[in-house]
Amino acid sequence: MAQAEPAPEPTEPSFDVLRWHDEPWTAQLALDLLPETNGPKVEVLSGSVIVTPHAGYDHQDAELDLAYLLKQAARRAKLWLYIETNVISGDDLFIPDIVVLKVPGGGRTTMDISHAVLLGEIVSPRNRRKDIIDRPREYARVGVPYFLRVDLRNRVPTIALYELFEGDYRPVSAAAAGTTFVMREPFEFTIDPADLLGEEAPPEEPAGGEG
Repeated sequence: MAQAEPAPEPTEPSFDVLRWHDEPWTAQLALDLLPETNGPKVEVLSGSVIVTPHAGYDHQDAELDLAYLLKQAARRAKLWLYIETNVISGDDLFIPDIVVLKVPGGGRTTMDISHAVLLGEIVSPRNRRKDIIDRPREYARVGVPYFLRVDLRNRVPTIALYELFEGDYRPVSAAAAGTTFVMREPFEFTIDPADLLGEEAPPEEPAGGEG
């Protein structure tokens, strides 16, 4: 009886490994076996690899503008802000939209979640449960002091800040477009959430021309 061929050993990191690796994944395995990418987010949670495509243009717009403004405020408080960077929590690998650290990350590929002061997520329409329930629950479980959530539903941006209290996040500040979001901790920051979105795209032209 012919023996099954062993799984191929990749010579360099490749997404092909997802087809044959059937053991539980860890953050370190993902970092060792999967390629770096500026495309989909590749995270690890409870032994499984989670691949998430890039979100829409509103998400990118809000993330860039918010990170730019937050970074300046964070530096005044001697904190360091990054976007979509590798955060390790035990065997799990998270890539939050916003990462605020109490130490600089220069020269590093990953950072342990114990260095995180604030983690933030911009809610994606197809991942609402993850961004609103699952991800903050994981961050609270390991003791991240603050969680920031930005919701762009119906193109009416809202921002909410949560503080860890007795193992769960409790809201401390929130605002919707047209009002002022005020944050005092972990550093001072204010913004009208409406400033996070740019102009709406024009309607698409129908395919084809007139007959």
